[in-house]
Amino acid sequence: MAAHTATRRIVLAMTGASGVPYTVRLLEALSNAPGVEPHLIVSDAALKVMALESDTTLQDLSAMAAQVYTQKDLAAGPASGSWLHAGMVVCPCSMASLAAIANGFGANLIHRAADVTLKEGRKLILVTRETPLNQIHIQNMLQASQAGAVLLPACPGFYHQPQSIGELVDQIVGRVLDRLEVEHQLGPRWAEE
Repeated sequence: MAAHTATRRIVLAMTGASGVPYTVRLLEALSNAPGVEPHLIVSDAALKVMALESDTTLQDLSAMAAQVYTQKDLAAGPASGSWLHAGMVVCPCSMASLAAIANGFGANLIHRAADVTLKEGRKLILVTRETPLNQIHIQNMLQASQAGAVLLPACPGFYHQPQSIGELVDQIVGRVLDRLEVEHQLGPRWAEE
């Protein structure tokens, strides 16, 4: 991707944590955003969770992504710092993936791409999905934050009086899009009509 092009690559990685609706909605929003080219990495565990939580298939996701990679594809573009992109989101981010990212353990493409994103000084957003948290989780979150990652737990608010699960999902997805500087109209903002 040349520096002068208007297209912005965004890497979206889906791990085995619960929260498939967040990934699907985020990918949909990215694929519909002007000038954004979403690249999707799907872990083996994510495929299993997707089958449990939704009717969405990998084929459905592939239709919204510029390219889809498996966790095993360590030769893929996102594994290299010379492959330019405008940010990476791990959504949902399992505690196992958080631990690998926080400790620089790049054994699969998701962890390697996140490591590369941090080393290149690019945006890395981790949409963690677990509760309650133990001390190890909290320490890994702190370590990832200190390395430059943004921790954005999937904890929706209720000030906008959501009427559906979709509105709760949209609130979190909207927060991710804000961090990526991708315009959206996914829900009301505080103190705005």
